[in-house]
Amino acid sequence: MDKLKFCALIPSYNEEPHIAEVVRRTRQFVDDVIVYDDGSSDNSVQEAESAGATVIRHPQNMGKGATLADGMDWAAENGYDAVLTLDADGQHLPEEIQPFLDAIQNAEMVVGSRMAERKDMPFVRWNTNLFMSWVVSKLAHVRIPDSQCGFRMISTKAWKSVEVLSRNFDFESEVLVAIGRAGYRITDVPISTVYGTEVSKINPVKDTIRFFKMVWRLWWARSPRGAKA
Repeated sequence: MDKLKFCALIPSYNEEPHIAEVVRRTRQFVDDVIVYDDGSSDNSVQEAESAGATVIRHPQNMGKGATLADGMDWAAENGYDAVLTLDADGQHLPEEIQPFLDAIQNAEMVVGSRMAERKDMPFVRWNTNLFMSWVVSKLAHVRIPDSQCGFRMISTKAWKSVEVLSRNFDFESEVLVAIGRAGYRITDVPISTVYGTEVSKINPVKDTIRFFKMVWRLWWARSPRGAKA
């Protein structure tokens, strides 16, 4: 395979305390770092720009899934072969990027897996991830050990060929189902489990309901129809 042209895409919403450090560390391993800001009301944009990122903005908050989808579209339109995504709050270590670059040479999507470090993950989160990953794996027709991890890499060719309707946190599950059902190869690489003082932006009620609505919708479309016409 020829040298891959890729960028790092960091969705950000009110991440002023963390975003500059995440960008600076990512730029040690990736030439092109894109921060897609989802209508932040703090100084996230200024911090990201000061650290050397290219910043694209939503004028108002649209959801993490919408931000990732728009960022993927932007990358595809600008000639990138693949996109590496990582969270803005410091939970993902840019120092662990290289295994994604190695794995994407033989797959269309690579997902980070934190499930090997059970002792470092809170009990409730471990079991929640285990259950949701089992459900997503069944829908995608491929084993995915950590479907909720946002540290991942995807080819823009695969992205352009599928349709993903979710635009909130359920987006990350649905894109796995779409890629898997379209017949593309999905693989995983182990990553570290990192938890700091950040507060999750997931709404345990609304986003759980969204997840099960997505599952219900995709269950009734179980045949490999994720590809765009």
